[in-house]
Amino acid sequence: MPKTSASRKAKRAKKKSTAIPLPSAGDWRSTDEIEVLRRIQRAREEKHSISNLNAEHPVFSTFAVKSPSGMTYQVEIRDLASRSFSCTCPDFRTAGLGTCKHVEATLIWLKRRHKADYKLAETRSSPHLHLVPDGERLRIERDLKRVPASLRALFDEAGFLIGDPHEVLPKLRRTAKVRISQDVEPFLESRGHAEERRELRRDYETGVVEGRHPEHVTLHPLYPYQREGMLHLAFGERALLADEMGLGKTIQAVAACALLHHLGKAKRVLVVTPASLKTEWEEQIKRFTTLGLQLVFGPRTARLKAYTASEPPFFTIVNYEQVVTDTLDINQHLKPDIVVLDEAQRIKNWATKTAQAVKRLQSRYAFVLTGTPIENRIDELYSIVDFLDPSLLGPLFRFNREFYQLDENGRPKDYQNLAALRERVRPVLLRRRKHDVETELPIRTDRQHFIQLTPAMRGEYDEVKQQVSQLVQKSLRRPLTKKESDLLLLFLGMMRMICDSPSIIKGHDCQDCPKMDELAGILDEALADPYVKVIIFSEWEGMLKKVRTWAEKNGIGFAWHTGSVPQQKRRAEIMAFRNDPACRLFLSTDSGGVGLNLQNASIVINCDLPWNPARLEQRIARAWRKHQKRPVTVINLVAENTIESAMLETLATKANLAEGVLDGSEESLSKARLKRGNDANLARLKQFISETPASPATPQVKPPPSDPALVFAERVTSVLGQSLLHCQEAMLPGESSPVLLTVLRDTSRSAAVSALFHETQWSGNTPKLHVLDEHTWQSLQQLAQIGLITFNTRATRHLSGEQPPAPPKPTLTPEQLQRITDLRTFAAKKEKVAQFLIAEEMHDDAIPHQQAALSALRQADFIESGDEDDIPF
Repeated sequence: MPKTSASRKAKRAKKKSTAIPLPSAGDWRSTDEIEVLRRIQRAREEKHSISNLNAEHPVFSTFAVKSPSGMTYQVEIRDLASRSFSCTCPDFRTAGLGTCKHVEATLIWLKRRHKADYKLAETRSSPHLHLVPDGERLRIERDLKRVPASLRALFDEAGFLIGDPHEVLPKLRRTAKVRISQDVEPFLESRGHAEERRELRRDYETGVVEGRHPEHVTLHPLYPYQREGMLHLAFGERALLADEMGLGKTIQAVAACALLHHLGKAKRVLVVTPASLKTEWEEQIKRFTTLGLQLVFGPRTARLKAYTASEPPFFTIVNYEQVVTDTLDINQHLKPDIVVLDEAQRIKNWATKTAQAVKRLQSRYAFVLTGTPIENRIDELYSIVDFLDPSLLGPLFRFNREFYQLDENGRPKDYQNLAALRERVRPVLLRRRKHDVETELPIRTDRQHFIQLTPAMRGEYDEVKQQVSQLVQKSLRRPLTKKESDLLLLFLGMMRMICDSPSIIKGHDCQDCPKMDELAGILDEALADPYVKVIIFSEWEGMLKKVRTWAEKNGIGFAWHTGSVPQQKRRAEIMAFRNDPACRLFLSTDSGGVGLNLQNASIVINCDLPWNPARLEQRIARAWRKHQKRPVTVINLVAENTIESAMLETLATKANLAEGVLDGSEESLSKARLKRGNDANLARLKQFISETPASPATPQVKPPPSDPALVFAERVTSVLGQSLLHCQEAMLPGESSPVLLTVLRDTSRSAAVSALFHETQWSGNTPKLHVLDEHTWQSLQQLAQIGLITFNTRATRHLSGEQPPAPPKPTLTPEQLQRITDLRTFAAKKEKVAQFLIAEEMHDDAIPHQQAALSALRQADFIESGDEDDIPF
């Protein structure tokens, strides 16, 4: 027993003695000698499977080396004394050390398996002469005197090959004396690609002048700077486009792909993009080309079907998460000619799984798109360029010591040689700022960012959607009661709020907010330019509070402009956004959507979409208006497969009508379609609620408008214009008919209001019309504010004009407060029971408890809001 223990200790001591003393991984003060030692150490520690591919010689040969990762590389041993080796692995090709762990593992293997042959090879040269790349030419590596007399005319005195390699190499292959290194083929391929790119560009540009090639390969012409970007990508082969946000990087990449397709150089394109931008790519491809595309979704079987299609469409669009698991399938089956990386800052950290998977993608052409190639440190640029051409910046250890100043612990303390870095990446990098091309820019660019709901959000959304569906079914059988109509509007609002985050609905605990994650990425890129200011709109203050929290956490100055902000304070917020360089964000509900001039902003982000395109344009017009000197980028955040994505079609239809009638656009008029009355509302709902079977044909009777009060208000606005201050609908306690209150600048137009009121086709109880002048209305408001009078209404709805200040809510009685507490306690108990049943997989039994909890919470909310009489339960 002691003898065995002593033996083990001896083995451990022997193993420990083989370890090579190396600096810690955090010490960047590395030399080439240290890096070689690191590779020797890894060769000793890792297990490699090695076999000789040419039994002609046991040492001077080519070997297959399989790494622990499963990848197999070829190692070439040409000379031991001068350490002349080669390997097909990326490390050997980029590190410039003349070795790698595969080479060192092969040498260790040879020493053990062929000890005598290895020892002899250390003192003798290879029996072959090796032709290898040397700079821009090919040459015999050593022993030029051994070149057969019949071949000497092919080389100059220094051993460099004379003439065209493609003509000479066949002659050399016929002689057993000369061995052509495995490095020659990739060397000639790279040189051939460079020459082909130059010839291809010359032919294309000459062909455009001569009429042989079209100047624009897209359905819509590009701006001059965009055409330059297209040529940079297409003829750069592997290139980086780092234009500032809003300059159309997507369009330039699509055009470059279309150009290579036109020239016969590309049949398949893989677009890798964040999931939220897949639909944006689909829209841009369809807008600018007629080339086919497919979006990859679903489980691996569905994705594999897309990759293995015998004739896949030209564009295949995937997201980064899919590439992490699908790299081998893509390389083996899809075999793209072009890989496009959108928002490529996703690979800025070279150590992440995403970056490593993306860098294993294989293609001749690669286009990298990012507005922020450097966000924090220059090694982010290194990781991005490494995907394009690993040899351009070399190995990371050499990059670090060349462009960082290191302290006594080998940690970076400052940058150095940045001008040299800029020159190094110049061949692959094209970057333009807005001020560089402002004379060419479109005045406005619109982008849609599509967001997927989380499972928790989808569950809440579908629950409300089911209740909307039930009300829609009722509306097909009979007109909805007022309470049902109000409840329908409430549910529609809840669906839209859930698309932002369920947490902005009172009583909901789910904090999921993928829009905030997407928005944070957009702002990181936009605010990298210190002169950019951004307006962010949401219909709900709860969503803006999430943005405000993010801004506070990141030290970003912002202005706060919502309905709850007093008028004088609003003015101060506006002035801060206009005049304070540190105030970068303007966070606003639709209270800031009218009248404000915020031309110092160049980006408008809509966290959610309004129903009406006019309101959407009012938001955008805060920045995009007359005399705006800079282009404006509009970004809409849209929850995919929800009411929001359905709203896009509604907004587009309304906008097409306005554009066609007012601006004379024939194309827009051809797209405009009319939907009337209830048909319009039901069609809107059916866009996201399952279609129901058509009812039997009945005689058509023109129905009244689905919302007569709103129709009346819109007509008053159209006729009276600025004479109208505002119009609102109110329900009084004990009354079955609403009151329509119309406030005018003066009462000289009262007759016109009365005429429009009587021309309106009302359904149900006809409302009562009251017309006030502005002075009277303001006096009533002032009396209400100081508490002398109270507006005794069950509910009010703003229809048109300026939004009146909300009347103070009546104080709740002790009985009402207790009732609210009881209802919420009851809801909490019911929800707890439901969660217990769900955990036991008794889902059907849980549903009644969940519904009871939801009903109780809504009753509590109605009582708290002062609308107890309207509780729809």
